[in-house]
Amino acid sequence: MLFGEKKLGFGLMRLPLMNPDDASSIDIELTKKMVDSFIENGFTYFDTAWMYCGFNSENAVKEALVKRHPRDSYTLATKLHAGFLQTKEDRDKIFQTQLEKTGVDYFDYYLIHDVGLDHYKVYTELDCFNWLMDKKEKGLVKHIGFSYHDNAELLDKVLTEHPEMEFVQLQINYLDWDSEGIQSRKCYEVAVKHNKPVIVMEPVKGGTLAKVPENVEEMYRAYDADMSVPSWAIRFAASLDHVKMVLSGMSNMEQLMDNMSYMKDFVPLNETENTMVMKAVEMINSNIAIPCTGCAYCVDGCPMHIAIPKYFSLYNADRQEVKEKGWTPQGEYYDRLTGTFGKASDCVGCGQCEHVCPQHLPIINNLKEVANYFGK
Repeated sequence: MLFGEKKLGFGLMRLPLMNPDDASSIDIELTKKMVDSFIENGFTYFDTAWMYCGFNSENAVKEALVKRHPRDSYTLATKLHAGFLQTKEDRDKIFQTQLEKTGVDYFDYYLIHDVGLDHYKVYTELDCFNWLMDKKEKGLVKHIGFSYHDNAELLDKVLTEHPEMEFVQLQINYLDWDSEGIQSRKCYEVAVKHNKPVIVMEPVKGGTLAKVPENVEEMYRAYDADMSVPSWAIRFAASLDHVKMVLSGMSNMEQLMDNMSYMKDFVPLNETENTMVMKAVEMINSNIAIPCTGCAYCVDGCPMHIAIPKYFSLYNADRQEVKEKGWTPQGEYYDRLTGTFGKASDCVGCGQCEHVCPQHLPIINNLKEVANYFGK
């Protein structure tokens, strides 16, 4: 079968860190324990990529997974990203390095990463789809697909032009389901139309759906006090018929144990629960100011070293605070971060962040808003 029986995949983009301000400082010992527990509970799918965790995620795969578990006890996915491709030769340089970094002889799943209008041109010009087919024919890759961040119309074009792709990875969560910006539902429907199985990324929207407004949490708790807030988001995605795998970026043991508790013997959302989730969307949309997922693609090329996702997260959190609380901690956290990173007001408007943002956010204007907000 194309994917394992259990629908939960271990996303290796947000691993536990020794230093929260250094994405490459992976806590390997804790990661090992999490990997062991994941496999012991019958889960098999691990997802990494070239630039995750400051380019260190694939190294962590080797130390925590590949060196310590039989090759037939897990499946591994990684990706090729257009941002690091200048020539056709770069494709093999990166692929070979990925084999060395992870320590495997082949990848179970290999994805052309972050397909959108701009990247699709790069992948087409550098013949990456045929290149990936060749890797499959040589046994270096078992299954081929791509991850996608753009509109449904372009997805239809890509799948029409490349029927050889076996699966597609989409951003799907209940907050983005009917979003015109993300188009989760429309993209999912295109994948169904082309009969392509779907892997879900960002089911909890970078933690946004783990920390919902108080009235939403109260609604969930009243229905089932034992079910965690994030579980509603992951179960929503996993309940879709054509979804075969839901990736969760787990950065501590508590998140891992919670996710496994309800995904080990997965039960789809019922009609009542689906109605509640849609009600939650209405409630949350009245609170979130900047719908950033925290993927941090915008950070690496920022000339002013601005911690964009961190600032957006603080801004959203502060905007969601109840007014009666008075003093809130977010401003203090912001001030502390500016000792390490550039301030939001340091933005020079170069636009590189907006160019790579999978959510197509108006980051420059959002940073101005954040600067005004925390600069008071």
